[in-house]
Amino acid sequence: MELKPGYKQTEVGVIPEEWEVVTATEACELVVDCKNRTPPVVPDSDYAVVRTPNVRNGQFVIEDLRFTDEASFREWTARAVPQFGDILITREAPLGEVCAVPEARNVCLGQRMMLYRPSPTKTETGYLLYSLMSVPVRVNLLRKIGGSTVGHAKVDDIRYLQLPLPPLPEQRAIATALSDVDALLGALDRLIAKKRDLKQAAMQQLLTGQTRLPGFHGEWEMKRLGELVHLIPSGIYGEEKPREGLQPVLVATTAHIDTDDTWNIKQMAVRFFPQDKVQRYSIQEGDLIVVKSSGSAASIQSGKLGFVDGTRAGKFLFSNFLMLLRPTSIVPLFLYFYLCSHNVKKLLPTLVEASTYPNIRLGDYLEVEIPKPPPDEQTAIASVLSEMDTELTGLEKRQAKTRALKQGMMQELLTGRTRMI
Repeated sequence: MELKPGYKQTEVGVIPEEWEVVTATEACELVVDCKNRTPPVVPDSDYAVVRTPNVRNGQFVIEDLRFTDEASFREWTARAVPQFGDILITREAPLGEVCAVPEARNVCLGQRMMLYRPSPTKTETGYLLYSLMSVPVRVNLLRKIGGSTVGHAKVDDIRYLQLPLPPLPEQRAIATALSDVDALLGALDRLIAKKRDLKQAAMQQLLTGQTRLPGFHGEWEMKRLGELVHLIPSGIYGEEKPREGLQPVLVATTAHIDTDDTWNIKQMAVRFFPQDKVQRYSIQEGDLIVVKSSGSAASIQSGKLGFVDGTRAGKFLFSNFLMLLRPTSIVPLFLYFYLCSHNVKKLLPTLVEASTYPNIRLGDYLEVEIPKPPPDEQTAIASVLSEMDTELTGLEKRQAKTRALKQGMMQELLTGRTRMI
């Protein structure tokens, strides 16, 4: 393939001619390995231990952060005390994850961690961080250890990792552009978290009658779930080879309902069944599909459910580890929100049989008490919560588009295809 004028082929792909290819040692004033063991852990202190789970997707993750005592911190930082602006990188579990050392926090390296301290005269910290997350650099690192992120990199693999290095002003421009997008993503993350918290609070208040919408008064009834729905306890199973007389259909399984009780239908399989089975296990608008049997995966939990709206009605069947609730005397969307609420979620562990694949005890599940306001109040409550869901969905789509924009910018800017200067 002929190179574009002004570009050259290198170990890290095609880059502008004025860019260098350097090793991490050349780009940094310091490259430090850990002590190859994790320091003693204490319940809490001012000295944090950064382990591989604390480094993900360019971010410092504080969940499950461990701590050590001052004496151990001094011992583990004898080679170098990590400081704001340093870059941390994992040598395995998984390989090649990076983040910047956070500001105003004492940290030392846990096992399988290394540290880069960029040279201030050659390398911009932000540029180095983004470059280490770029596809060409990650591919180059994986090539060293056989092509898998579950592999183990040697210290020299990290020390002599090759990087494209633009002139310092261009590094700064690239880092600024990408950090601006990261700032937008951070703001969206915080807004989405806030909106989710508001929705949870609204569900707790509105679905229990603690807060009433304007214009509604009077007492609510309490009904057993079994009084409000028609239950189909199990979906379709097996499949037949394609032949004349069989109908191709999409089939939802436990994996197609996410932990947040929404649909994930991107990878739904096509199977072949006779028309009578297709009719028997087809879904209708207003149906609720519930996971009745958990699997070993954390994402497959008994009690997760998906709501069938008008866009999904008749589009797929449900499989045998799912059950169908067809509301008969309650507003379907109101029931969906109530079954998604904390009031029901906290009951689920008591309704599940302990086994290799825990199953909901259907008799007990149908005994769950459901509040039943008048139909117009049910509809009003469901409408409020649905509008909140719509707003969240819009924000999540914007978040996904912004992430895609960032990936595109990284591909363009970190390879020099698009120049900032």
